[in-house]
Amino acid sequence: MDDLKKIIISYSSSDLEQRKSWYSPAAEAYNKARPHYPEALIQKVVEVARLSADSQILEVGCGPATATVAFAPLGCSMVCLEPNPDFFRLAQQNCQAYPKVEIQNTSFEEWTAEVEKFDVVLAASSFHWISPEVGYPKAVHVLKENGSLILLWNKELQPSYEVYQSLSEIYQQYAPALDRYENRETQEEILRELGQMALDSGQFKDLVAGTMVSEVTYSIDEYLMLLNTYSPYLKLDLQRKDDLFAGLRKSIEHNFGSSLQLSYISAFHKFDKKSKFEDI
Repeated sequence: MDDLKKIIISYSSSDLEQRKSWYSPAAEAYNKARPHYPEALIQKVVEVARLSADSQILEVGCGPATATVAFAPLGCSMVCLEPNPDFFRLAQQNCQAYPKVEIQNTSFEEWTAEVEKFDVVLAASSFHWISPEVGYPKAVHVLKENGSLILLWNKELQPSYEVYQSLSEIYQQYAPALDRYENRETQEEILRELGQMALDSGQFKDLVAGTMVSEVTYSIDEYLMLLNTYSPYLKLDLQRKDDLFAGLRKSIEHNFGSSLQLSYISAFHKFDKKSKFEDI
């Protein structure tokens, strides 16, 4: 738990202006290559949170609207905050069919909170970018008395361990710090810790959680595009990244053909807002 907290603090404590533009070099790739949240998982969230056309949702860090478009067909009112200008543009494009979705080009930190207005605060793979000292209290501030915080997660897509072992040599040559493999148990433990962090904030109660494993096939181009959307790869020197990707491409083509089978864990955490009298 301590290591995970340190990682989250390192993300959220970086300069806000830097965070706003962090994904800009990979915004189009993110929109194309990152997987959506499984329909069955979304339906479970709708059920446990009792969402309907009458719900009012605030989405924090909507990105290119990856999760937004899963909830918008309910016909509910959604205010979606996205500080990155490139994601903001893509989110507007992706939500053109949903007139009750409003995209605002601002951060949660800078947004002027509307007290007890929303039934749900939703964050899809984004809440770790916000300082816990800001995120949890502000979410409580804008939620109605019986409101809920919903955190969605898509963990990093993983090839089989056999594929990882084959590619490890390439990583050791060009980017040893990225040579790591997260098995299912590790990712599930990370998800449990993320849920516990929200409870430990003292702002929320009654965690309801669910997970789902999906299998997908990516072409080599799609896989390399996907890697380029993950933060550690965005940090890489461009020449080192080019060399790494060229080595990965050659190894995959030689050993596995033109595509890779990948799997990923999707999860949701749903918490209820604590009553202001519960800790008295």
